[in-house]
Amino acid sequence: MFSRFYHVILRNLHHIYMIPQMGYMAKHPEKYSEQQRYEKDLLCIKRMCKPGHITTEGYGMENLPKEGGYILTPNHQGKYDALSIMITHKAPCSIVMDKEKSNVPLTKQFLDLVQGKRMDTNDVRQSMKIIKEMSEEAKQGRKFIIFPEGGYFHNGNDTTVFKPGAFKSAVWAKCPIVPVVLINSYMCFEYHSLKPVKTFVYYLKPLYYEDYKDMNTTEIADLVQGKIQSVLDSYKAGTLIPENVCQTES
Repeated sequence: MFSRFYHVILRNLHHIYMIPQMGYMAKHPEKYSEQQRYEKDLLCIKRMCKPGHITTEGYGMENLPKEGGYILTPNHQGKYDALSIMITHKAPCSIVMDKEKSNVPLTKQFLDLVQGKRMDTNDVRQSMKIIKEMSEEAKQGRKFIIFPEGGYFHNGNDTTVFKPGAFKSAVWAKCPIVPVVLINSYMCFEYHSLKPVKTFVYYLKPLYYEDYKDMNTTEIADLVQGKIQSVLDSYKAGTLIPENVCQTES
């Protein structure tokens, strides 16, 4: 079966003109506001979802802090993950991505539009530089998506170990950490199928600095992973009630 990923690319070949447009907008932030650049990325996502027969439902948006910067820490399932968050997250947010995967056409322009960060996971010094940049920018009100698992491992609606380093920027910035649960995102581009797929994004209640100030980053990572895995387990058991899951403190 032909993969959905390549199907989406072929169906959008007539929109290839968007790539230089995106590149130009990214290079000229003085001409285009952060919101305008974000909306350009959102248009790109919508043009992927329609021919790909992908729909996404978001829950818990009311939990997102109304002011200031914060760090979104979702589980990682596949290529669609950051896109699913962006289309349910009205305010512009940026992405932290593996440097090796960030410079292919379209991905590069997409990341540059939101002033995304490229992290070299094999270079500790460079990684710490990126974390410090995130911390300073979060203090100024920016919002970031970072995947604590450090990659996706084709394990469906389950998590792998959350890495403590992913939480350093939030700790240094003393900003909120928002656990985000992604469900069925792996079905979009990781499976060889063109059947319609529905994914879900759940924004859980944030951890504010007062909630985690006495914890180390390993403890924070374990706590956030536990919250996310609990929701995934409820979904797999058929007991998940969308209206309730984002209201719980556990």
